[in-house]
Amino acid sequence: MTDTDHRVSGASPARGDGGRGDGAWAVVLPPGRYDAERLVHHDTLELTGIEAPGGPSGPGPRPGDPVAVLVEEPLRLVALGRVARPTVERREDPDDPQSDPAPGALVVTYTRRIFDEPVSAEGLAIEGPVSPLPAAAYRELAERLGPPPARRSWLVSVDIPVEAATRAEAVRLFWSYVRDLGPRELPAFVSPAGDELAMQAYVLGAEANQDPEEDD
Repeated sequence: MTDTDHRVSGASPARGDGGRGDGAWAVVLPPGRYDAERLVHHDTLELTGIEAPGGPSGPGPRPGDPVAVLVEEPLRLVALGRVARPTVERREDPDDPQSDPAPGALVVTYTRRIFDEPVSAEGLAIEGPVSPLPAAAYRELAERLGPPPARRSWLVSVDIPVEAATRAEAVRLFWSYVRDLGPRELPAFVSPAGDELAMQAYVLGAEANQDPEEDD
């Protein structure tokens, strides 16, 4: 995983693909996918059942092409990435390995994520869930991000009171609760390493007050 693709001097050079003169793409996340991408870290974004440009109008996304990942209402930039090859090739007929590859699968390897602080992309012209993006527009979006913040060490914990007969059973129940409840219901407590007094609870990827007295 990297946070370096904002350095757009390394973007794919312009190429001759039907006179378009760029290799960048805008991808709009389906409804609900933004929250899912915020809750759990993923190295890649895989979208299926989408209509990507191609055929007579020109080639669709190709491995290595830069991608701006967007959400709508309002239009915002939430990540940068590059088109990657699917790890598993899907076929139209799963029982026939000689059948044509299934259409509509796009895999993007993230190079920069800003899900917690999206950047406005209003005014950007997009056509559907996947559309060509002029190189200048991609470059301008990437420049809005600036350099990535410095990485640091954090302490993250989940505390759950568990009733059990033994320690081993308590551990098993703990992991069952974590699996079943997940980040949508369980608060995770995070603090900078060495500064536990700055601990903050997070639920649904956002700060959450866990002191009932402060709610009164």
